[in-house]
Amino acid sequence: MQKSECHGGVQLRNRKAANGDQRTSSSVHRTTVQQSSSSSSTSSPETARKLHPRPSDKLNPKTINPFGEQSRAPSAFAAIYSKGGIPCRLVHGSVKHRLQWECPPENLPFDPLLITLAEGLRETRHPYTFVSKEGFRELLLVPGASEKAVPLLPRLIPVLKAALVHLDDEVFARGLNALVQLSVVVGPSLNDHLKHLLTSGSLIIIKSKIPTYCSICC
Repeated sequence: MQKSECHGGVQLRNRKAANGDQRTSSSVHRTTVQQSSSSSSTSSPETARKLHPRPSDKLNPKTINPFGEQSRAPSAFAAIYSKGGIPCRLVHGSVKHRLQWECPPENLPFDPLLITLAEGLRETRHPYTFVSKEGFRELLLVPGASEKAVPLLPRLIPVLKAALVHLDDEVFARGLNALVQLSVVVGPSLNDHLKHLLTSGSLIIIKSKIPTYCSICC
């Protein structure tokens, strides 16, 4: 009787020990799987690249996605151009760029196209710089440009003044060239507006940038 009870107790202890071994084995297995998963995620190429950046990553930074969201909002001229509000497009040539107009420039209304092109003179990015500068020049070359441009002088002068007092030298040069082109087209009609264009502050800026230029400033 004692042997049977002892034998039963041994079997019970053996089952408990086996269950304990199974639980221990299962726990060890889960720990191993978790460590393996963590190791595989840490050793992935993307993670390794973040933890240990390559020297070439500094030399070759990611370029800006032209189709992604830009860090800054587009200017008024850039927005109008992208929506087709400027009836011309830049044509890249092997030597020289040119504009291709959707219709002959002489058939286009100067209001508000000429003013919009003048506002684009303050752009600092391509192709807006070329389109605004060349578009303004070509529009003033069409027959009857004087009659179309003179009524717009009160609105053109403040826009050109903004380009003349711009901190960027290239913007200033485009504004000055546009003013000279406009003066050739409208002639003496520009005289009444010079007092608004050449205020004391703007005159100082213009003379500091081009001290030898005096046909308009002096």
